[in-house]
Amino acid sequence: MNKLCKRLLVFFLGLPLVLGLVFLNYANHLVLNFVIVVFSVLAASEFYNFAPKNTDLFNKYFLYILVALLPLSAYLFNCIGLDINLTSWLLVAEICILFATECFATKSFENSITKISFSVLLLFYCGYLLTFLVKLTTLPNSTYFLILFFILVFMCDSGAWFFGMLFGKSTRGFIPASPNKSLVGFIGGIITSIACGILLNLIFPEIFGSEYWKIIIISFLTAVVSIVGDLTESVFKRSAEIKDSGTLIPGRGGVLDSIDSIILATPIYYTLIHFFYFI
Repeated sequence: MNKLCKRLLVFFLGLPLVLGLVFLNYANHLVLNFVIVVFSVLAASEFYNFAPKNTDLFNKYFLYILVALLPLSAYLFNCIGLDINLTSWLLVAEICILFATECFATKSFENSITKISFSVLLLFYCGYLLTFLVKLTTLPNSTYFLILFFILVFMCDSGAWFFGMLFGKSTRGFIPASPNKSLVGFIGGIITSIACGILLNLIFPEIFGSEYWKIIIISFLTAVVSIVGDLTESVFKRSAEIKDSGTLIPGRGGVLDSIDSIILATPIYYTLIHFFYFI
């Protein structure tokens, strides 16, 4: 099966599967939150391989536990009635734990700056940013806002791929982080997201309201940041001299290759939704 067929198969199976998880709104989206925790750990296991070669690192299972605690604690805080924003303090506490571990459990400190910096980035990128996806599950009408988010991100990626493949050959090579991606593809992805956002606003006006400028801004910025998220992971892989983060997902590569856009877009989308609909 060639890469095109694999990609189409993942899209036609993956998007309905994700939306199905969203509709399982049992115990504050328990199943979706479980998947978020699992994916955060899988993403961390792939990101761990991005570390500079021959660099002494913290024990990987120790880091995986710290990563998993971030989205897991966000879900548990919400379930027991605590402020979900306490996850920010948990991140600070985990960083302090890394500092203390380095101070008291390490005998050689030549690589300490790289070791700590890389580990903090791993916690932030693979764990903390995904807590904003957990926060989306706590909003009123969370199912609809989650559906909008996943459709915006998935359709931006698919639109960028479709328009780039058909019309973007002459506009490739402008972005060093990912030379095979085209400006036409990026524009096509953004337009696709905006069109999907407007369509969902038409279908669910009682949820998203009658002011279409809100959904256009949300769709545009979410699409732009999802593209930046995709490019950011490309930067990480180029820095690590790795082609794909893994091989778990056919046609996509690894977990990070599949959720890189989601990781960066989630906090921006959550902030916009909170600002436009809940303030």
